[in-house]
Amino acid sequence: MRVITEWPASARAWERCRQSLAGGVSTGLRAQMRPHPIFFSHGQGSSITDVDGNTYVDYVLGWGPLILGHSHPGVVAAVGAQLPQGQTFGSGHLAEYAVAEQVCAAIPGVERVLWSNTGTEAVQVALRLARAVTGRWKFLKFEGHYHGWSDQVLVSYQAVEEGRPKLTSRGQNPSALDDVLVAPWNDAEQVAALLRDRDVAAVICEPVLCNSGVIPPADGFLARLREVCDETGTILVFDEVITGFRLAYGGAVERYAVRPDLVVLGKAIAGGFPLSAVGGRADIVDQVTEGVVHAGTFNGNPIVLAAASATLGELRRDGVYDVLEKRAATLADGFAASLRGHGVAAAVHHVGPVVQCSPGVVRVGSLADFLAADWEFYDALSVELLRRGVFVLPRGRWYLSTAHDDRDVADTLAAFDAAVEAVVRDRD
Repeated sequence: MRVITEWPASARAWERCRQSLAGGVSTGLRAQMRPHPIFFSHGQGSSITDVDGNTYVDYVLGWGPLILGHSHPGVVAAVGAQLPQGQTFGSGHLAEYAVAEQVCAAIPGVERVLWSNTGTEAVQVALRLARAVTGRWKFLKFEGHYHGWSDQVLVSYQAVEEGRPKLTSRGQNPSALDDVLVAPWNDAEQVAALLRDRDVAAVICEPVLCNSGVIPPADGFLARLREVCDETGTILVFDEVITGFRLAYGGAVERYAVRPDLVVLGKAIAGGFPLSAVGGRADIVDQVTEGVVHAGTFNGNPIVLAAASATLGELRRDGVYDVLEKRAATLADGFAASLRGHGVAAAVHHVGPVVQCSPGVVRVGSLADFLAADWEFYDALSVELLRRGVFVLPRGRWYLSTAHDDRDVADTLAAFDAAVEAVVRDRD
């Protein structure tokens, strides 16, 4: 197995980038990559190639959007056909309703759709709609859940404060804490108590806590949220930026058979192009025709919607999610066996095609468990994987695409075992 020892062209590119681009990265999360941000030239299918000419099996997948892998022929063809027809119109076009109809058909309970560009924007619109409908201002979120980087929602993301909201960023407006309540994930009765004591416009959650440990909902938890929201007149919002079109064609709504009032979509919906959406009950979403402002120059961009239509068409094929589930299970089982074989305690599991590997703990059932993992070990592991041709995210989350095949999985398991052995040896 070839082992990469250095990345000179990437190191030079990063150093030059830092002279003109703040931090040398276009989003701060990429600065977490070890040993330093790697610069890439192209990707194809499940693989990605850096500027030094090294090729990797890619489990980052653009931090999630590339559900079909890199440069999927159907997506490339759809975008290529649209480009000479125009980049944007500033008015209506046929793809706006055609793709909205695909979304409505895919997700139970979605009657209307609003197009946007990023998850952060879509969450803002969802909360605005909830406030308009209820006439209330507060919302409830859960510890460790990420709903974008705007001031109002970037609260209690990577810290446990026993129910007390906590700011996440320097420069964040402290007034963001005034309108938010925070509860532990999977504690339905605390949610019920908070909603009964206060007027709350919305409860928002990742239906699977993907951003902090890939923690699924406890049995009956989402159904209980639905009941409590109905009892208190609160709008239930599923943030399915990660889970939408990934856990199933109908996302977490289909997988767990619980219908929120609103669902936020992003990442996988357009196969690598910047698209997000809010979907849900017509009486709520149609508030944009009754004075709720929803704006954006690039909303419903025809190129992006061409990519979305092609992506959804591929994901609708028979057996797609069964194969993704099977390969994720093979990876998770292999990772667990390798770590166990080298004497490393770890929690490894998956929900659909999202795998979580958390060394140093035996289970991840809460944000506290996730934060307690040995992330120094995992940082070292991610570098050893990179040396062996496997590109992964920090903090243990792995994404699979339809482009990954059995050979990719076998090669990855071999590289993973060698990488674990190297980290254990270096630590002894």
